[in-house]
Amino acid sequence: MKRALITGITGQDGSYLTELLLEKKYEVHGIVRRSSTLDRPRLAQQYRDESVYGKRLFLHYADLSDVTSIRRIVQRVAPDEFYHLAGQSHVGLSFEIPESTCELTAIGTLRILEILRDQPKPPRFVHASSREIFGTPTEVPQNERTPMNPNSPYGVAKAFATQMVKIYREAHGLFFCNAICYNHESPRRSENFVTRKISLAAARIKLGLQRELMMGSIDSARDWGYAAEYVEAMWRMLQQEIPDDYILATGQTHSVREFLHLAFDTVGLDWQNYYRLDPRFGRPADPENLLGDPTHAYNALGWKSKTTLGELARLMVEHDLDRLKETGQPR
Repeated sequence: MKRALITGITGQDGSYLTELLLEKKYEVHGIVRRSSTLDRPRLAQQYRDESVYGKRLFLHYADLSDVTSIRRIVQRVAPDEFYHLAGQSHVGLSFEIPESTCELTAIGTLRILEILRDQPKPPRFVHASSREIFGTPTEVPQNERTPMNPNSPYGVAKAFATQMVKIYREAHGLFFCNAICYNHESPRRSENFVTRKISLAAARIKLGLQRELMMGSIDSARDWGYAAEYVEAMWRMLQQEIPDDYILATGQTHSVREFLHLAFDTVGLDWQNYYRLDPRFGRPADPENLLGDPTHAYNALGWKSKTTLGELARLMVEHDLDRLKETGQPR
């Protein structure tokens, strides 16, 4: 039985990855921050399953800034594979908290690399990088050789972490990889991300729980995919003979306006009757022309994004409708 260790296990990607690895008969360990509540909605099914939790799924308390605790967990678990998904992941918020963003996302990753390098048998490692490393891109579409040119604190932190992974791979001969992920969404996306804000608003307005949707500009475009498919690509990366970096993207861009239309169309409403522009939600710098070229992932991993944006929007809105009808809460 292979053993995997995941940071960010309670997040969107971490929960989908946990399900995938359990299906593949892995023993899964996750690093979580201690909080005042034990509620982990994205892992609720596994957490409550006595045949899984404590037998093939284990959670360990630590923080990315707590080197000693992480080192102890790594030594105790001795994972075959390490998936590093944790960090401050909201681009807009990184302008408000740049220091903690860089501390967690950049230096936190470096600490993990150092810990893994010191192990008797370093695990195979994948770092969830981001399209934000390209920021204002020098070419369209972007591939694994496109120069990094970040334009946000989050992008800078991710660029640092991405480069360090590459350096450790080349300098120390370690099986370390970067999954350079473009936007990937799901019903498990946090509510402060634009797609989930839209899907939840469409559901709430349909049910009479909300009157309007306040947002920033809807003209920006994104390369949007389905998160459950992206974590499968991360797993495939660690099954290869040679470590490498991969762009994970759909190869298509769509505007926020298009997603609005698709989400509200799912509930039979015209988004134009409910959308209200609010400049407070604008970013100091919004990346443009960020379009990923997933050719390398397709050729080397046999991986391709399959879920269309329309299917994704419908999946998210229907999830929010069902949850609101059942509990009155989005989760």
